[in-house]
Formats: sequence, C-alpha cells, structure tokens
Amino acid sequence: MLLFFKNKNTIYTVATEAPLSEANLGKLKWLFGNAEQLTNKTLEGTFIGPRAAMVTPWSTNAVEITQNMDIQGISRIEEFHEVAADFTDFDPMLFEKYKGLGQDIFTIAIEPLSTIEIDDIAAYNQQEGLSLSSEEVAYLEKLSKQLGRKLTDSEVFGFSQINSEHCRHKIFNGTFIIDGEQQPSSLFKLIKKTSQTHPNGIVSAYKDNVAFIKGATVEQLAPKSADKPDFYQVQPFEAVLSLKAETHNFPTTVEPFNGAATGSGGEIRDRLAGGQGSLPLAGTAVYMTAYPRLEEDRPWEKGMAERAWLYQTPMDILIKASNGASDFGNKFGQPLIAGSVFTFEHEEGGRKLGFDKVIMQAGGVGYAKASQAIKHTPHEGDKIVILGGDNYRIGMGGAAVSSANTGAFGSGIELNAIQRSNPEMQKRVANAIRALVESKENPIVSIHDHGAGGHLNCLSELIEETGGRIDLDALPIGDPTLSDKEIIGNESQERMGLVLPQKALNELKAIAERERAPMYEVGEVTADKHFSITSQKKGSRPMDLDLSALFGSSPKTVMTDKKVSVQYEDLTYYPSQVYTYLSQVLQLESVACKDWLTNKVDRCVGGKVAKQQCVGALQLPLNNVGVMALDYQGKEGIATSIGHSPLTALISPTAGSRNAIAEALTNILFAPLENGLAGVSLSANWMWPCRNPGEDARLYEAVQAASDFAIELGINIPTGKDSLSMKQKYPDGGDVMAPGTVIISAAAHCTDIQKVVEPVLKKDGGALYYINFSGDNYQLGGSAFAQILGKVGATAPTVKDAAEFKKAFNAVQALISEGKIQAGHDVGSGGLITTLLEMCFADNELAAEIDLMALAEEDLLKVLFAENVAVVLQADQSIEDDLKAQGVRYAKIGTVTQGEELILTHQGQVYRFNIAECRDVWYLTSYLLDKQQTANDKATERYQNYSEQPLQYTFPAHFTGEKPTRPAGKRPVAAVIREKGSNSEREMANALYLAGFDVKDVHTTDLTSGRETLEEVQFIGAVGGFSNSDVLGSAKGWAGALLYNEKAKKALDNFFARPDTLSVGICNGCQLFMELELINPEHSEHGKMKHNDSHKHETGFVSVTIPENNSVMLSTLAGTTLGVWISHGEGKFYLPMEEKDYNIVGKYTYEGYPANPNGSDYQAAMLCDKTGRHLVTMPHIERSVFPWQWPYYVGLRGAVTPWLEAFVNARKWIEAQNTQQQ
Repeated sequence: MLLFFKNKNTIYTVATEAPLSEANLGKLKWLFGNAEQLTNKTLEGTFIGPRAAMVTPWSTNAVEITQNMDIQGISRIEEFHEVAADFTDFDPMLFEKYKGLGQDIFTIAIEPLSTIEIDDIAAYNQQEGLSLSSEEVAYLEKLSKQLGRKLTDSEVFGFSQINSEHCRHKIFNGTFIIDGEQQPSSLFKLIKKTSQTHPNGIVSAYKDNVAFIKGATVEQLAPKSADKPDFYQVQPFEAVLSLKAETHNFPTTVEPFNGAATGSGGEIRDRLAGGQGSLPLAGTAVYMTAYPRLEEDRPWEKGMAERAWLYQTPMDILIKASNGASDFGNKFGQPLIAGSVFTFEHEEGGRKLGFDKVIMQAGGVGYAKASQAIKHTPHEGDKIVILGGDNYRIGMGGAAVSSANTGAFGSGIELNAIQRSNPEMQKRVANAIRALVESKENPIVSIHDHGAGGHLNCLSELIEETGGRIDLDALPIGDPTLSDKEIIGNESQERMGLVLPQKALNELKAIAERERAPMYEVGEVTADKHFSITSQKKGSRPMDLDLSALFGSSPKTVMTDKKVSVQYEDLTYYPSQVYTYLSQVLQLESVACKDWLTNKVDRCVGGKVAKQQCVGALQLPLNNVGVMALDYQGKEGIATSIGHSPLTALISPTAGSRNAIAEALTNILFAPLENGLAGVSLSANWMWPCRNPGEDARLYEAVQAASDFAIELGINIPTGKDSLSMKQKYPDGGDVMAPGTVIISAAAHCTDIQKVVEPVLKKDGGALYYINFSGDNYQLGGSAFAQILGKVGATAPTVKDAAEFKKAFNAVQALISEGKIQAGHDVGSGGLITTLLEMCFADNELAAEIDLMALAEEDLLKVLFAENVAVVLQADQSIEDDLKAQGVRYAKIGTVTQGEELILTHQGQVYRFNIAECRDVWYLTSYLLDKQQTANDKATERYQNYSEQPLQYTFPAHFTGEKPTRPAGKRPVAAVIREKGSNSEREMANALYLAGFDVKDVHTTDLTSGRETLEEVQFIGAVGGFSNSDVLGSAKGWAGALLYNEKAKKALDNFFARPDTLSVGICNGCQLFMELELINPEHSEHGKMKHNDSHKHETGFVSVTIPENNSVMLSTLAGTTLGVWISHGEGKFYLPMEEKDYNIVGKYTYEGYPANPNGSDYQAAMLCDKTGRHLVTMPHIERSVFPWQWPYYVGLRGAVTPWLEAFVNARKWIEAQNTQQQ
C-alpha cells in the first residue's frame, strides 16, 4: 500500500508491505520535516515525480534511513511535487508528469522474462542495438552450431558488451590500411612502445584498471583494525602512484547530470580497483561542447546555424554535466583539483564540425601500497564477492551504445543507457576496500570495478585466467521485473567485484556490516576456464560458455582509409582592433574564468589538497597544476595536469598531439618533480570520429605523433582510453563530427608540495622572462584568436625540437627546486597577452610593463595571441646565468609594477590594458554560466563582489607556527564519529592526533549496536560529509539513527551529561548537532541549518573573524581573522531569535556573498553552547591546520596554522579536568 505525506508542495509517497504503527507514523512525520499524513488513497492534481520504472538513489537512501530508525517494511519512498497542469520545466529523461497519484504509481506491468534462446542473432543484434559487426554475428552463429544449441539472450548480449569497441578497443588493436598501404603497427602498439622504450618509474601499465608509477615512502594514518571501534596509528609504507582518465561522452550527451556523475564515479572505481585495491586521492574533469550561446552579441557563435539539439542544449550540458561530476565528487569525498573547458563549432568546405557529441572526461590520481600493486591469480575455490547496491534496469547496452554514433539508434535504446548515480553507496564500498588495503595483510586476490557490461564484464574479467561459477539467485535485485539478462548485464553503478580466499570472508563481512556496505557472496572460482551463471530457483542457465568463446575470438578489425587533405582558410585581421579582439578572446569559454565550475566543487576534502585551481588574495581559478599530498607530513605529493589542442589537430594531427602533450607538460612543470621530465607519465584519451573519410588516417597520424614525441622526450604513456564514434547524427541529415581530440593527463611524484610555483606576480619578485618551448615561428592557426574570427586557420604552431623542449623543462625544474622562481604561468589558450593578464588578476594591485622587442616578431597580433607552447617566469637576474649554462634560450620581457595597467610596448607603439576591466571581461562568461545554476541572483552578487573581498588575516600575537610535540604517557581519548556518507574523518583524526589525543574511529553502527559506549571518550568530533546523501535534509537521517536507537541515544545522552567532555561538530557534524538541538537546548524555537541562499553547493577559501568568546577551543584565538575552507550545500545558520541569544564564536569577515557563502543570520560561521564546551562550525578548521592546506598563506610560515591551537586547547582543558579529578 502507498501512504502520502505532505510538506508544503512536496508529497512523500511511501510504499509499505503492511500497515505502520502510530509510533512509526510519528517517526515518518518527524523525518519528513513535521509533514502532515494525508488519509486519501489517491490524490487529485498534477505532479512531477521520478519515472515509475526507476527507483531513485534518493529512495534507496530514504528507505535505509527508515530502517536505521527501526521502521520495518518500507520498500520505496519517492518525492513528488505538485505543479500546474501545463508545467513543462522538467527533465523527461529522469522525471515524468502524473495526473493524480494513485495506489498504482509504482506498479510496473512487466513480468520478468527468464532466459530466452535466440533464433536469429542478426535480427536480435539490430533489435537490441548491440553494435555487433557482420563478422561477429557470423562468429556467434558458428559458435551456436559448435555447441549444438541456440545461444541465450544473455550470451549474445554479454558477448556484445565484452567485445564492444568500448571494452575491447578493437580499432586501437586493429590493422590500418592507409592509401592502400598496411601500416606497420597497431595504434595500441604505438602507445605501448613509449613504455617499452622508457619504462622509467612504471610499476604497472595497460593490464590493470589504472597505471602505477613509483612513489615515495609516506605515512598511513589509519585505525589499527576496521571491524570495530579502534585507535588511529601512524605507520610508514612505500607508495605507488596511480593515474587514470575515462570519458563518459555518450551518457553525458543524453542525460548530462547522471552521465557525468557516473563518469566520475566509474573513474573513481577504476582507481579503487588497481592491484589488490588502491585508493583515490583527487579528480580532474574536462568538458567539451558546442557553443553555449550565452548572449546574443557573441559573433564567433554565429558562424554555424544552431541545431535542433537531440537531447540537451550545450549550455544545459555544461551546467548539468559539471553539476553531476561535482555532486559525485563532493558526496564521495574526492576533491576535484584541475580541469578544462573547451567549446567549438565550425562549418567550412561542406564539413560541419563541433562537439555536439560532447566530451566529458573524468580523470584522477591516487595511490596504492607498492606491496599490493599487482593483482594475484585467483585459485580454485576462492570466493567471488560483490560489494555495493542493487540491480536496476540501468544502462542496458551502455558499452555497445557508446560504441555507436549518437542518434544512430531509436531513443528507446539510447534512453536505456541512462545512468543512476549514488555516490554515498560508492563511499561505503570504498571504505570497506580501504579497510582491507590498510590492514596488515590485504586478503584481496583480485578486484574489478562494475562499469560497462555490468556483472557480465566485471565477473568474467575477474576470473578470466581460471573460470568461475556464479549463482544468479545470490545477486541482489532492486527491481523485481528484471529478466535474467537484465540482472547480469545492467550497469547499476557503485559496485565492485572481489576475489578472496574463503577464510577472509568473515573479516570482510564484519567490516562491510560496520560500514553499511552491502556484501553478496555470488560464486566461486573454478579451474575449468568456463564461465557459468545459473539459477536454481528458475532452473535457468543464462550464461554457460568457455571463456575462450567470450574473449579473444572477435575477428580483427581492419580500418581502410585514404588521406584527405583539408586546407582551412587563413585569417584576416587588423592590428587596430587589438582591444576588441582581446575582449572577445577573454570571453571564450576555454579562456574565460572558470569560477562557475570551481565555486561548486569540493577542492579541500580529505585535507591533502596542496594545490587546486584557485590562487591569490582573490582566489581566482588560474593555477597551472593540481597537487595532492600523499600524507599529512607536508612534503611528498603527486602532481597532475591536463593538455589538449583539438584545433591545431584539425590543421595538423601531428601538431595537435605534440601541442597537447606540451601543454600538459608546461603545466606540470611548475611542481618540483622527482627526476624532472623523466618522472612524468601520461594518460592519452582519444576522441575521434572514425570511419569518416580521412579521419582514420588522421587518427593514425595523431597517435604516431604522440608516440614519437613521448619517446623523443624520454617519457611514457602507460594508460589511456578511446572513444571513436564522435559524431552526432541528426534526423534531417547534417551530421556534425567532433574534431579529433587527444586529451593528455600528466602525473608525477612531486618532491616538495610546498615549492609549487603559482601564476601570481610578486611585487618584489624580480623581472619577467619568456621561454618559447615550441621553438616554432608564431602562428595563429588553431588558436582562440582564430575562433573569435570564425576561422580555424591555415598554419598551426608545433613543438619543433623535443631535445630543446626537454632541456628547457629540466632547467626550469632545477630553478623551481632551488626556490629561484617567484611566479610562473604557461602560455596556452588566449596566447601571451592572456598569460600576462592572468598573472596580474589574482590580487588587486598587480601590474606589469612589458617590452616585446626581444621576441623579434613584427606582427603584434601574432606575438600577443599565438598559442605557441611557452612559459613566463618571474625571477631575479641570477637565473640568466643558470639558463645560459644549460643552453636554454630566454627573453627578458618586463618588470612588475604597482598600478592599474598592463603596459605593452611593441615596435615603438605603447598599448595599455586596464587590468581590472580586462578581469571583469574575463569573468563575464563565468557570471553568465553561474546565473544558470545559482538562485536568488547570487551570481550577480558574486560578480559584483569577487574583487572586493580579498583575503586578509590577523594572526594571534603569541603564534609561533611550531608543531606541538605529542605528549607521552596517558593521553585523553577523542572519538571521531562518522556515518555512512561521511567523508572527512581522516582530516579530523589528523588534527586531533597532531594535537595530542589518542584518537578512536567510531562509526554510527558502533553506537547503534552497542559496540561503543563512549565511556572512555572525553572529546567527540562529528565529521563532515554527506551522511545518507543529505536525503531528507542534511544530517536528518544521521540524527534519526541516533535519536531512535536506544543504545546510541543512551551513549550520547550520557556523554553530553558529563561535565568533563568537549565536542566539535564540523560541517555535516555541525548539521547533526543542530538537528539534535545540542547547542541551545534551552531555546523554545531551535536554530536550523538551511540551504545556502544560492541553492547550490559552495566551496571556497574565506576569512573568518573570531570575537571575544568563552569557547574552550577558540577563546585564545579571539581578535584574529584567519583563512579557512568552506564546502557545503546546507550551511546557512537560520537563527530565529536575537543575536544576543546565541553564543556566536566565529563570523564570516565580509557580510556579502560569496565571502559569506551561505547567507547565515548574523554572519554566523561558528556557534557554541553556553558553557563553551560544545562547538559547531560550518568552516572546515580541520582541513586548514597546515600552511600548505591554505591556498593563500601570508605571514609566519611555520609547520602549523593557528587553527591547530583550537584542538590543542581542547586537549589541555581535558587534561586539566582530569588532574582536578585525581
């Protein structure tokens, strides 16, 4: 039966198996925000709600919350919103319109099909859109004859997924015949050649979910055991570094939010599945679309007529895809530290080009233990286990459909590839894997992520070398209408497959139960090289094949093509228009400010972010490179960067590949790297419109060029991916091909995370130097400048000499390691003029005078806008001798001044650019996109205030910056309390450990089960994150689990009743304590945490002022103004009483948005109870305890920041209490 609850215009629809007791109905009313229960069996009106057939992740979380509150028998809960009958503003990919709500809205009239035998494989291939070639169909028909039986639907479907272009990279492994001549090598062999020639630091390449390169010896801060509450300890281990990038182009084109979210999730799972298990650290993202047409007067967008977009507009894709990727990372707890945006479309010579089929790349870095970097071989009798969520009818055919041109199938099949994102579930699974990786002996034999092809792909690859039996009845089912094929082939996300010995199952089971990570033992390893999936209940055998029949039997792909010469028109331009051109270049999405992306994505979670996108007093996204610390010691790290050059690739595929690699390298250059250039490894992701005249030949040339250039540079490409159907088909013809693109992701071991150079000029940092890494003449083809003229251009720059490039790279690396470079920036999109302006943008009083004579180029626009790979450095004169000694050519081009203008001299002419005006133009595109994602006109407020709220600090007079020594003997016990979906426990544990506590890891399940009573605990830290994915309100579900469980409630009540205890709730923990009404229990109307005024997630580094206060933790910081990270969606303190009724112990320094990120009443950032013992704070003080965690740090550069004092104060107070009691 269905029950309806109403809160304002939201209807909560609850499916129950039996009537609920009054007590349980009362709990539901509380959970739904004091909602009213409607007695009607049906509701009149018009409603928007989820598609009936798709149980939402929201529902999965809501149902689990009710289970944790001891309400049994609820199977589904969904939200519906009442709307006007003519309402159309909803996404039909995810929602549908209901005329009235009845008892049958969740009823799906589908009888689950059992296993079907296929009579006509060719017809079935067409009907299901499986993308099987005629040779593959013939192979399957032959296999059927050999077996003497018909193949099942699961076998044909499974073969299509496992052998899809997406999974098997048939083109990259195929034979190329160009102009009648067979090429000597496959594309994959060309890429592999880089690692064979220069293995350098490679530990594992090509054969695993990720590539591993050598790392450093670092420290693991983790609980001693993971199946119960236990204490954190520090242990050294040898780390290897992981690098991976994946594209999710097709799902993002069709349904951008979930497409990009699950793209990010899938890539994170890859970095969980390296070796015997590995851990993700940080993500990157790239978005490429057609022009978004944000305003009327953008002439460069007029060159090609707007299409009748198949699914979503480019603007919608940019907003929704970045929302999806951000949402996944934010909730999973992975910071996103680098990225890129590129927009393009062009029509010339009868060809339509554009990213109508979009590129969404999710990449990232992580680490594993060197001792666990290689998978083991499963043995007969080992158990096969699935961790993660239920099976739903998701992505049926995602792998195969991704291998086809978008628009090639009926939309029913394409809709079937829509994904369902549940990052909180993935976090639970990741926590269980983390526990095994961090244990003394990791029992995992092998591990594989679930992605394209679902169980079929994951499980068959896990046991590829041995064989295995899977019990269909043991697989979890979230939708009872699924057929056998759909159960084993669906792409429901957030699942991992593991092989473990029988003896390890109990350990994993205990850990999984504690983490609330669903675990299913689904089969066992055999030694017969056979793969079977059977159901005893149904008496069916959907899969029953030798592995040799599934793998490696696909006929070799042959690509036959002719070279097609395409000559693009050259550019016509006028030097007198330089100011107009600059204004337009600064507004192109690829050049313009990316604040609309960085302001909504977590860039600090985990507390190991050493360099993310934003820099300077104004915190603008300008950084060259992203860097993560490998531990909390503040030295060893991993650096990552991105490069691409699709437009120079249109002119010359060779130039495109060399420029893409060079761009990534001149970005990662600014972090000091182990072994300099030789320490860098690359991922190459290839997006190409194959099987169009001339394109296969161009792809071959591009891959050959990337391979040659990497080998010339002495580096390798140990990982990558391809997506080779980059064409959008439109019903009326007029197909649009995406420009062939390679996106390069670079990664390397950073030897000192505190020596990374930023693109912010220093007022007394020396002169400006220019080094041309390209060694080529200035060319404007393929540049942003060419784009604003509506052209591609005839001639593109390239990198002429790899040896010179290498020499320059290593010379600059040496200078960075010696601390001689004060500031630096690469020359990329927008050319040299953009680089110089950007180096002035991040503070309010930076300017420069530049003389371009030394660059010896008479054409002003070429020297300003050419995108020849180069760097600009700021340093004193001493570097001139260093560069000369290395034989590196440089040009001294200017000096830093104080003022408002960038003054350029060229051929005797002086050009003046007002920096603040240029910065506003550069910021404009970000504002226009931000308006699409931000409520209450906050985007306008951000645009008006972004340069008016510089970070300013006042440090305590007594602050020394010294790291405290850990006290000997008995130490106070602090508990770090977390819930499923928490993601900030490690940085909290680190701050408390550093402050001298013995730190205990406590999960909510420890409290609800009675494993933990908190009797020995004197300090609680409730951590940040997204408990229960913030479903039904931030921390509502967490609070429900504690309030409505007898053991948990008793433990907490007892703790807070004791006079010798302290607590802090940070972010989600703050929301929890406010929901539990712990801060002002005496109030008749309680404060609440509400959605930010912007109605979106806010991330930023802001300043907070601490007034005089009685807080145990903060009283010694009174009178200070300190920088601190914020990252939250529901961070607004709603305080209904007068200011004097609250103990506000921290305020955002500026009143206006975005420096006050959420619109809190009274600018409140931190509150305390009356006694000063219990503190809640939305800002993440625990992520701000080291100078290297602050993206802008001026002042005493010690080992720690003043925020650590808050945690030390807590320890000292408890020690004093304990002394008094003795």
